[in-house]
Amino acid sequence: MGAQGKPSSSLNSLLVKVYRLIDEGKWDDQGTGHVRIDYPEGSEDLSLIVEEEESENLIVHRISASEIYRRQEDTIISWRDSKLATDLALSFQEATGCSFIWDQISEVQRNLHFSNLAGLEIGSRPALRALEASTIMPLNDDSFHTVNSELRDLPSVELSGLPFILKIVVESGITDQLRISELILQDQEFFPKLIDLFRLCEKVENMDGLYMIYRLVKAIFCLNSPQVFDRIFGEEYVLDIIGSLEYDPELPQVQRHRAFLNEQVVFKEAIPIKDSSVLSKIHQTYRVAYVKDVILARVLDEATIASLSSIIHANNALVISLLKDDTSFIQELFARMRSTSTSAESKRELVLFLHEFCNLSKSLQPVQQLRLFRDLVAEGIFDIVTDALQSQDRKLVSAGTDILILFLNLDPSLLRTYVIQQEANSLLGLLIEGMISNFTEDMHCQFLEIVRILMDSHNASGLQRDAIVDIFYEKHLNRLIDVLASSCPTISRSVTSYGGVESHAVIKPEILSNICDLLCFCVVQHPYKIKCNFLMNNAMEKVLFLTHRRERFLVVAAVRFIRIVISHNDEHLLRHIVKNNLLKPIIDAFIKNGDRYNMLHSGVLELLEYIRKENLKILVIYVVECFWEQLLKFQHLEIIQALKIKYKQCLEKSEANNNDTAVDSRKRIEERTLEKEEEDYFNEDSDEDSGAQHMHNQHAHATLPNGTKVNCSSRSGSVGLVDYEDDEDDDDYNPPPRKSEPSVDNDDDDGFPKIKRKSSTTVNFKDEKLLVTKKQKLEVRVNDGEAASVASTCGNHDSPCKSEPLHDSPSQLDSNGRPDESDIGGESANPQIHRLSDASDTGQSSRDDCPSVPHNNLSPERVVNDKNISGSEPFSVR
Repeated sequence: MGAQGKPSSSLNSLLVKVYRLIDEGKWDDQGTGHVRIDYPEGSEDLSLIVEEEESENLIVHRISASEIYRRQEDTIISWRDSKLATDLALSFQEATGCSFIWDQISEVQRNLHFSNLAGLEIGSRPALRALEASTIMPLNDDSFHTVNSELRDLPSVELSGLPFILKIVVESGITDQLRISELILQDQEFFPKLIDLFRLCEKVENMDGLYMIYRLVKAIFCLNSPQVFDRIFGEEYVLDIIGSLEYDPELPQVQRHRAFLNEQVVFKEAIPIKDSSVLSKIHQTYRVAYVKDVILARVLDEATIASLSSIIHANNALVISLLKDDTSFIQELFARMRSTSTSAESKRELVLFLHEFCNLSKSLQPVQQLRLFRDLVAEGIFDIVTDALQSQDRKLVSAGTDILILFLNLDPSLLRTYVIQQEANSLLGLLIEGMISNFTEDMHCQFLEIVRILMDSHNASGLQRDAIVDIFYEKHLNRLIDVLASSCPTISRSVTSYGGVESHAVIKPEILSNICDLLCFCVVQHPYKIKCNFLMNNAMEKVLFLTHRRERFLVVAAVRFIRIVISHNDEHLLRHIVKNNLLKPIIDAFIKNGDRYNMLHSGVLELLEYIRKENLKILVIYVVECFWEQLLKFQHLEIIQALKIKYKQCLEKSEANNNDTAVDSRKRIEERTLEKEEEDYFNEDSDEDSGAQHMHNQHAHATLPNGTKVNCSSRSGSVGLVDYEDDEDDDDYNPPPRKSEPSVDNDDDDGFPKIKRKSSTTVNFKDEKLLVTKKQKLEVRVNDGEAASVASTCGNHDSPCKSEPLHDSPSQLDSNGRPDESDIGGESANPQIHRLSDASDTGQSSRDDCPSVPHNNLSPERVVNDKNISGSEPFSVR
């Protein structure tokens, strides 16, 4: 039995490379050597041996009947070595050498199977001689390239011929698999004989024969032929085929698949199905799925699994098409669910059937599925779902949420229309209550997803979007925020938005996280709506109560929420944050977290970095001035240092702006001072002007024939804001005489008084040029004041700069609404004159900076007259 007796010269040694699969999923080159199949020293089993040139063995692998070998492409053979617990591969230099060794391995396995079936005892040398006789042939023989290229028919389906059939099926390539599938389909007696042989072996308990049949049936499945699958899953053979798969030699005991399908699997008809073809497809679909997912789950490759899945998909589409076209079936289904005589258990089965029916409708084309869903909506499916969500049976609640998600994924407008038309909006309320109820985590996520799709503004029309959003914000948002507030461990009782007091309740952290995610979604989708709620109801403060929770992911959720709010750069919200010190709980949580590097640490730093990069000055100043002492322990971080630098830059820029403003104000004051000095000089009264003023006062009042004095200057010189009708209707009214009323010359036909002019003899010749310049400046100012007054009168009346009348206040008017003569031309009008002069000096004609002048009595002569200018030379104001 030693090495001396090995007939290795009878085998051709072939050059190969040996590869081993390492932990990283890569193939490691183990070396190069010559491969042969022989008996290793001290062993009675044929093995695959790879020997290096130095006569050292790279591989010594015992060939077993249960080992699975794979031939990849034309030059690679791979397998999993159970002793080494790893995958090995041989890479041949030539394809003919690979075919030669592959045939030897297959022959050894076939001889092992056949010897077990025949009950023969194989010796070492006879087995080797049989192998040599069956496999030694020239390496350049073309028969190595395709084993079954000239296959005309399969061997007879008998117990002794099963190893040969198995060898043909297992060793076939892609083209050979098509040929074998054709031969199996052409032989109408193939499956009947195979089934009879299986029943015989099972009856006599021939385990070797049953194992052989299992391997053959498994190999037939791997052919991946749809036509063969139709024959296998037919009603005539399917149970026996499944029975043959119960005898897996790699399992310690026989499986009981047929007993499970016949006894434990019960087909329930919530509503009778009269079409026999529909029933047949339903049963076939279940059996195909059972074989794919249970029996051969670890054996089938991806291509075969895809083929079986396509069979299931096609069967589901056929079943749903046949049922949806049966109008009587759909009507009877909903009639039974709405009937009061139907028991609760029957309704439960009907709802579950409806759920499965809608779920299988995904096999239809989108157009057909949409048509079916619209028919179901017309029948009242959402009413059925609303009742299911109110049930205490969580299975019914889960079925209801699944149905809603199916409708939302296909066409959300169907559900939105129903929610809007519903009187009490009970469905939306049930969804909100479902979010905060103690269901499983999967159901919480389903409720959240439904609400998010309903609130999504990107896939909704204008009317639907606005209506859904209004309902949510008016009736349900405050409820969710109150749940967050009441969940804070530091607040045992909290005042809700509805005015009541809500006791602290035990809420699952997953629920709070889902609510926070929904609020973040609302901030992104409805910034204006959510802003109003935040500013009015202090919602942001309640959300930040989550920072007091011991669950770190909830604290991170609160940080993420405030980060999203700040990212909108809304001035009102930013001022609200500063005013209410809303970043304090976040900074406190950050300080409490310490130097631990986790999501909370990163989230707060990212928030501060965003504030700095976006140059949110109000928040930069707020954070540094309020929390810098707390952040000192983290000043070694670059983000904290950069935030401090940004703070200093903001202060420097603000100080520079203040300095510029102060300089501009000082310049304006100096300019106005110079202008005022010129005005004062221009408005000084001379001696002759005083005499002229005295004559002007004597003629201010004209005497009528009846002895009544008329104050012409007060009538014509007053300028009011409103042109009342009484001013024109009182021409015949004679006011009572007053004492020491000055008269005024009224020589003009248009009612305007003459402008009093100073005599030229009183002006020195050296000041003549200066006076002319001053007159021109005054004319420009008057014209500018006139234009500014008109613009202010026609402009915005809500301007912060208020309009003032050119005459005195009502306290300075007489009983007839006329200005008092003692104030005409006096100092009471000077403030208004200076305001008009200042406005013209600055050159600002906007209606926000200049006082308005009534345009109905606007005249340059009246403006000059109201200023009571004396000592002026004759000039044309117009």
